[in-house]
Amino acid sequence: MTSQRSGCPINLTLEVLGDRWSLIVIRDVMFGNRRHFRELLQNSEEGIASNILADRLKRLVAQGLLARADDPTHRQKGIYTLTEPAIQLVPMLAMMGAWGRKHRPVSEDLAVRAEILERGGAPLWEAFMAELRVIHLGAEREAGARDVLRELTEAYLDVKARMAAG
Repeated sequence: MTSQRSGCPINLTLEVLGDRWSLIVIRDVMFGNRRHFRELLQNSEEGIASNILADRLKRLVAQGLLARADDPTHRQKGIYTLTEPAIQLVPMLAMMGAWGRKHRPVSEDLAVRAEILERGGAPLWEAFMAELRVIHLGAEREAGARDVLRELTEAYLDVKARMAAG
């Protein structure tokens, strides 16, 4: 067990999530539904190196933010799932996205999901967390529940298509 610098909740959060790649990996599992090492590696917008990805996945599993199970279709593959503490990062990631949209030169395609989450506020975040619990934790989907991941993905793909059309 590593020693902590202080009992400050911000410090303790940064000790778990403070490096560049940890939140990016969680983002890609959460918003991209990337569940395998190869998907995370090949579809990384930021170009994460394989050794860094392997290290972050091990750290995130050890910290209890991701769980890893053997893939029944391939003995050497693992399937990564978000845990409840990771799912509860949705509001923080939404706020980070909102801050980034306001203060940084973002690209339209990669910012559209942040814009939707910002506009939707807490009710949308709660709906998304409920959906993530269905996807990653096996919770029951409530009747009439929004498909937030589909909404976010379609908005992203729509902007990508519009950008490609020129």
